Amino acid sequence: MSTVVTDEQIQALAATAKPFSLAILQWGPNRTMDGADAIELEHQRRMVSLRADGVIAVLCPVASDTVCGVAVMTLPAEEAAELMAGDPCVRAGMMTCDVHPCHGFPGDALPA
Repeated sequence: MSTVVTDEQIQALAATAKPFSLAILQWGPNRTMDGADAIELEHQRRMVSLRADGVIAVLCPVASDTVCGVAVMTLPAEEAAELMAGDPCVRAGMMTCDVHPCHGFPGDALPA
C-alpha cells in the first residue's frame, strides 16, 4: 500500500456514502434438482433484467461450490430481501439469499 490517505480524505469520502444492499447468493440443497438448468436460466434472466432496470448496480456471479453470486442493490435491505425471496432459484431451494444493508460511494465502478 503506497498511497497515503489523510483523515480529511477519509472523512470527505465517508460523507458521500449512499445506502445500498448487498445480496449474497449461496447454493442450496436443491442445486442439482431435475429441471435445475431451466430454473437457473430464469434466475439469470431476472437478475440481468434487474440490472438493466437499475435495481442491481453491480452484479457478480461467483465461481464457487458455496457462493454463487453477489449483487449490490439500490433498494433498502428489507425490499431487496423481499425481491430476492421471489427469485426462481431461491423459491426452488437451489439457492439461498442473505441481504445486508451496506454503503457505497457514488462513482465507484469495476474496471473496464
